[in-house]
Amino acid sequence: MEYKEALAYLDGARWFGAEPSLRRIRELLEALGDPQKKLKFIHIAGTNGKGSCAAMLSSVLRTAGYRTGLYTSPYLYRFSERMQVNGEEISPDALSRCVAAVRDKAEKMNEHPTEFELITATAMLWFVEEACDVVVLEAGLGGRFDATNIIDEPACTVIMNIGLDHTRILGDTVEAIAGEKAGIIKPGVPCVVYEQAESVLEVFRRRCAELCCTLTLPRFDALTAEFDSLEGQVFSYRGEQYALSLLGAHQRRNAAVVIETVRVLAARGWTIEQDALEHGLYAASWPGRFEVCTDDPYFIVDGGHNPQCAEAVRDSLLHYFPDTRRVLLLGVLRDKDYAQMAAILDRAADEYVCTAPESPRALPPEELAAVLKPFGKPVTVCNSVSDAVFTAKDRAGSDGMVCAAGSVYLAGSVRYQLGMY
Repeated sequence: MEYKEALAYLDGARWFGAEPSLRRIRELLEALGDPQKKLKFIHIAGTNGKGSCAAMLSSVLRTAGYRTGLYTSPYLYRFSERMQVNGEEISPDALSRCVAAVRDKAEKMNEHPTEFELITATAMLWFVEEACDVVVLEAGLGGRFDATNIIDEPACTVIMNIGLDHTRILGDTVEAIAGEKAGIIKPGVPCVVYEQAESVLEVFRRRCAELCCTLTLPRFDALTAEFDSLEGQVFSYRGEQYALSLLGAHQRRNAAVVIETVRVLAARGWTIEQDALEHGLYAASWPGRFEVCTDDPYFIVDGGHNPQCAEAVRDSLLHYFPDTRRVLLLGVLRDKDYAQMAAILDRAADEYVCTAPESPRALPPEELAAVLKPFGKPVTVCNSVSDAVFTAKDRAGSDGMVCAAGSVYLAGSVRYQLGMY
C-alpha cells in the first residue's frame, strides 16, 4: 500500500453516523492481536485543553526517559501529526504498513469500522512496533464510546475542562457531556480532573466513588504568575517554580493538571524527577494554540473552535496586546457555535477579515461577515485563506497585529501560508 492510498482509505470511511459503540473497534483490535493490551496508557478526555495537556505530559515523560507515544486529534496540516513517538511523527512507510494490516482485517468485518476507529487501530499497531513504554492517549469525541476507550486499565485518567461542544452527540448540558467524558474512568485507576463548575465536578466525584477511584483536583488558587510575556511565562505552583513556552493563563491551569498527574504517577512507582517535570514542561510545544508565528507584524494563530476557546483567545489578546490594534482573521465551521464565539471575541477585535476554512463543513465567509457586521467594525470578506492572510497583514499595518482564530482547519492553512511547514 502506498502512502496516498493509505490516507485515502482512512479518509474514505465514515466518521459520523455509526451507532456509538465499542463493538467495532473491539472486533478490529481482536483480529489484529489486541495490540493495545501490550501497551501502557495515560488516557485524557475533556472539551478543552486535552491536547495541550497531552503535549505537556508526553514532553515530561520523554524527558524522564520513557519512550513515549502521543496520540492526538485532529491535525493541523499533516495527518502524521496525530501519531508521534518521542516527538517524531509516524513515517509514510510505517503508516502505509500499519494501515494495510488494519485494512486487511477491517474489510472482513460485517460492520465496517469508522474512520476514527481505523486510525486508532493503526496507531495501536505502530506504538507496539515502536516499543513504547507509555502512550499518552487523547480521546477523540466524548469518552464512553470513544474508540480510545477500548483500553483496559490505564496508569491514570485525566479529564480536562468541560464545555458545550458536539452537543448533538454528547448532550446539551455540561453535566450530560461530563457524564460521557466520565466513561473513561476505570475501576481503581486514579483520576485527575481539571478544576471547574461544582455541578460538573460532582459528576466525576460520583463516578470515581462508584469505581473506587482516587480523585485528584489541581488547586488553581495555588497558581501564581511570576512572569508572562510573548517570550513565555514563569509561574509558581505549590511552592515550586515552572516555566512554559506555551502562552496564556489557561496554559498555566493546564500545566497544573499535568503536575498533579505526574504526582499521581510518581505515587504509583513511575520515576519522574522534579528536574524532568520542570524541563519537560518548558520544552513542551503545541502548535496552533495561541502561537506566535511572526512578529512583523505579530501574527497569532489559534485553532480554538468553541466559546470556551474563544474566551481564552480574547483574554490572551487583551493581556498580551493591550494597546495594539487587533485584526481578527476568522473562519469557522457551520456546525459550531460561531455566533457566540464572535460575541466573545468582539471585545478584543478592532477589525475583521473573514474566510472559509478548508473543510466541506465550512461556513461561507459572507455568512460569517453578516454575523460580525452588527458589531460595527470593519469587515472584509476573502475567498481564500491566502488572500485572507495577505489582507489581514495589510490591514494590521506596521502598528497592528493579526490573530487567526475559529477553527483547527483554518489554523493549519494559515500556518502553511506563513511558512510554518
